[in-house]
Amino acid sequence: MAQIKTAPSPTDFADVREWVFDLDNTLYPHHVDLFSQIDRNMTAYVAALLRMDREAARVVQKRYYHEHGTTLQGLMIHHGIDADDFLEKAHAIDYTGLVPQPELAAAIKALPGRKFIFTNGSVKHAQATAGALGILDHFDDIFDIVAAEYVPKPAGSTYDKFASLHRVDTKNAAMFEDLPRNLNVPKALGMRTVLLVPQNLEGTFTEWWERQSDSDDHVDYVTDDLTTFLKALV
Repeated sequence: MAQIKTAPSPTDFADVREWVFDLDNTLYPHHVDLFSQIDRNMTAYVAALLRMDREAARVVQKRYYHEHGTTLQGLMIHHGIDADDFLEKAHAIDYTGLVPQPELAAAIKALPGRKFIFTNGSVKHAQATAGALGILDHFDDIFDIVAAEYVPKPAGSTYDKFASLHRVDTKNAAMFEDLPRNLNVPKALGMRTVLLVPQNLEGTFTEWWERQSDSDDHVDYVTDDLTTFLKALV
């Protein structure tokens, strides 16, 4: 098993000119817990759609997420829902828990080359989140679930769509993610891979498939502080 590094080496990133960031629990820390609001909204959507109680709806929601990459994909496959309606309702959240992060903004701005947000969420949600963090203006574009034709990460075809649309040279790219399984394809494509983990994993609830394991050979680096990690690269 390859050794996973925690301290970034600038030489390992010297040729990187394409910087690709997941959104939720990556561009802001896991403890901010913004996604929990989305999670509750998705559970409520499933409960209303399938006319079941919240506990039963959550079981269905999580099964679809695990099996299909997103709850949305599962609902589209099994129930033919309106994707735009789902995204609008799922992302009807309060963003006031996010505050501007000037150090993170400066670190992203200083990175050489292009920067992208690559999310299984919507452009609207990404704009609201990155805007609240004060980092939106430093990204060249946002590739969302709509651009992916609703096929979520970790599907290989979705990474191919992203790379083709933006003409990304994956050999000179780096991917930042909070889910280990979403780094499999980037690693295979030759990207440097960085996994964001909660600052206090013991005190943070995560599903078992969201956690890092000893078999994650596709993860090059692990960090619990994106700002510090990026500042060490420039």
